[in-house]
Amino acid sequence: MKSITGTLLGRLMRNIMRSPDTIITVAITPIMMMLLFVYVFGGAIEAGTDNYVNYLLPGILLMAIASGVAYTSVRLFTDVKSGLMARFITMPIKRSSVLWAHVLTSLVSNALTILIVILVALLMGFRSNAGLLDWLSVAGILGLFTLALTWLAVIPGLTASSMEGATAYSYPLVFLPFISSAFVPTETMPKVVRIFAENQPVTYIVNAIRALLYEGPVGNDIWIAFTWCIGIMVVAYFFASKKFKRQLG
Repeated sequence: MKSITGTLLGRLMRNIMRSPDTIITVAITPIMMMLLFVYVFGGAIEAGTDNYVNYLLPGILLMAIASGVAYTSVRLFTDVKSGLMARFITMPIKRSSVLWAHVLTSLVSNALTILIVILVALLMGFRSNAGLLDWLSVAGILGLFTLALTWLAVIPGLTASSMEGATAYSYPLVFLPFISSAFVPTETMPKVVRIFAENQPVTYIVNAIRALLYEGPVGNDIWIAFTWCIGIMVVAYFFASKKFKRQLG
C-alpha cells in the first residue's frame, strides 16, 4: 500500500508543482484578509494585544486550510469524471490507496500554504516565544484539522455532479472563523452569537494554538481541539469510505 500510495501521491504533487498557482491562489485570500484586518481594521479592534497579527494568525491559518482542502474535492472530482478513478480501481492495487493519495496530497500542499502565510506574517511583525514542543503541538493540531476537513472534502469530490458542487461545501468552512474568537474576543459579541462562537470547534482550535504560540494558559482547549478534529475526521472518513465502496459496487 505504501509504495502505491507514494506513487499516486507523487503523481498528484507533480501536477501541483507544474501549476504552483494552486498553492499561491489558496494562500492569497488568507494573506489579503490578514493584511486587511491588521492594517485597515486592526487599529479599531480591541483584542487585548499590542500586536494584532499575533492575535489574528491562528484564525488565518485555519482559513487557509479550509480554502486549500477545496482543491481536494476538485482533484477527486476530476479523476472520477475523467474515468481515471475507474481505471485505477481495476488495477491490482489496494483501492483505499487512491483516496489516501489525495488526502496526503492535501496534507502536503496545505503545509506549504501554511508556511507561506507564516512567512508573510513574520514580515508583518508576527513573533512567538514558543518552544519546540509548542510548535510541534501547533503542527499536530493543524495537521489533524487538515485531515478532518480533507476527509470531508472527499465526500463531495466523489458525489458532486459539477465542479461548482464539489467546491461549494468549503465556503461555510472558510467563513466559520469569523464567528469565533479568531478575529475578536467572543465577549464582544451579542449573546446568541457568543454562545455559538464559544462552543464551535474553530474557537477551541484557535484558542489552543494562540496559547501555545504565546505561552498562554492552554487549559482544556487543546484537548477539546484535538477531540473535535479527531471526531470530525473519524465521522468523515466513515462516510467517505462508505461512499467510495458504494461507487465500486
